[in-house]
Amino acid sequence: MKTKVNEISIKYQGNFKISQAPKITSSESAASILYNHWDKDQIGLQECFKVILLNNANKVKGIYEVSKGGITGTLVDVRILLAVILKSLTVSVIIGHNHPSGTLRPSTADQKITEKIQTACRYFDIKLLDHLILTPDGEYYSFADEGML
Repeated sequence: MKTKVNEISIKYQGNFKISQAPKITSSESAASILYNHWDKDQIGLQECFKVILLNNANKVKGIYEVSKGGITGTLVDVRILLAVILKSLTVSVIIGHNHPSGTLRPSTADQKITEKIQTACRYFDIKLLDHLILTPDGEYYSFADEGML
């Protein structure tokens, strides 16, 4: 008797070649790409956590929304984040979330989740290049630029 199971897959949506993909060269370029892919009607209302998936040349393979939360926080399940990273054969990532309040200062919770994700990534030789905090007006805070990574 055969046992039936579901197959889980991940897919890319888009009609461009990787040679046309934007390349991350700085925290500013990463923040710009992330901000441009944010729903501007929602960025000032509720927190959302996303990951930029990068290839070996720091070209953007895609952006994945990990979670959407409330006004002052969102829950990040590191297992889901790592599943997406591993399934997409990504070698480095930039994580980011928004602060609807416009505050650029990272909270203690922001620092703890960054450390947790960095530790998880190390087990799989995945580079966590940065954690960005975006505000509704497009300003950003970079953990890497501030020496916190």
